Amino acid sequence: MSFKELNIIQPILNALEKQWYTSPTPIQEKSIPHILNGRDVLWSAQTWTWKTAAFAIPILQILTREKELSNFSRAIKCLILTPTRELAIQIEENFKEYCKELNLRHLVIFGWVNQSSQVRKLQSWVDILVATPWRLLDLMNQWFVDLRKVEIFTLDEADRMLNMGFINDVKKILKKLPEKKQTLLFSATMPKEIMSLADSILNNPIKVEVTPISSTADTVKQFVYFVSSSNKKNLLCEIIKDKKIKAILVFTRTKRWADVVVKELAHFWIIAEAIHGNKSQNARQRALSNFKSGETKVLVATDIAARGIDIDDLAYMVNYDISNEPETYVHRIGRTWRAWKEGTAFSFCNQEEVEYLLDVQKMLWRKIDVIKDHAYHIEVDESIKAPKKQQRNSRPRASTSSDRTKRTFSRPNNWNRNTNKRK
Repeated sequence: MSFKELNIIQPILNALEKQWYTSPTPIQEKSIPHILNGRDVLWSAQTWTWKTAAFAIPILQILTREKELSNFSRAIKCLILTPTRELAIQIEENFKEYCKELNLRHLVIFGWVNQSSQVRKLQSWVDILVATPWRLLDLMNQWFVDLRKVEIFTLDEADRMLNMGFINDVKKILKKLPEKKQTLLFSATMPKEIMSLADSILNNPIKVEVTPISSTADTVKQFVYFVSSSNKKNLLCEIIKDKKIKAILVFTRTKRWADVVVKELAHFWIIAEAIHGNKSQNARQRALSNFKSGETKVLVATDIAARGIDIDDLAYMVNYDISNEPETYVHRIGRTWRAWKEGTAFSFCNQEEVEYLLDVQKMLWRKIDVIKDHAYHIEVDESIKAPKKQQRNSRPRASTSSDRTKRTFSRPNNWNRNTNKRK
């Protein structure tokens, strides 16, 4: 099937042709006709299925059609909500490519940057708004954003919204949207909270599933190394120095460890850059641009920051730390060789992380192959669970009169007991 058979208008077809889009992916083929017909859609698909085009293309066509048929007011007609800045920027860039021949204006807003330029553009004319929850709520509270005329609402990466604690913000934004609207919801995984949210905001939705929920791409080869924490950096260096690896994405569990890994690699004369929430927006964009251009071979990222990384030729990734959430493993694997191309994913696992590895394998219904042929291999016991860390009290328990003890002190030798003074 071709995009022309999906009744896509010619200006969008021209843009897709320039992007070398030859035929729709399964998720695009199943979604676009229903969205064009005005139906609510619930997606459950993997992150590498090119789902952005699945909602961007029909949204542009719907808004173009409405603009030709009626007086098109200068108000926000479409809102796309995403959890991270990188993903918001990526989506807005896709809209920019697809609507080059259309008279529609789009804008992306996100936090950690000065709001002046965003406010200036909002006050002129915006048809399509891509936003992160926190900045959107902030500008709404300042009366810079009016959502009363929104006709299409898209909630992208709903499961990540849940994990990042944005669900309450999403619900606040939903209250400001009109009741009559078309709603599109995408989530790679479907926990109970997301299903409950979907039931509350979707009206008789079409459910689109192109792969099993919480699964990884069959074309991605997955391997695990059993290695101690102290030797992870040495093993990573050996992998990076493989000449067939042109670029590699490394995941860490925390922002601190992302910076530590970059410093450790520098000791081995390996240039790497980190991308995480503590970095400025300019620094994150610069690191991502250097990685895409090949100037930097290694990009070290946390899970939240990596949501906007969309590189077609990224064939290798490393789980420096195995995530304690099995669903996160799916998202990490989805960064390698997008759209059914082959990729390779390595995971480093010490004894404390075995429990996380077992959770991943249980979710995937498969055992990940172990590579033992390396200098840093250790034997692990897969039957031993890591001990739970005791929570430290945030503050010491306040003392009461009942548990205060009398203070004792030694008096100097010249002390007069009768006058209670020095002699």
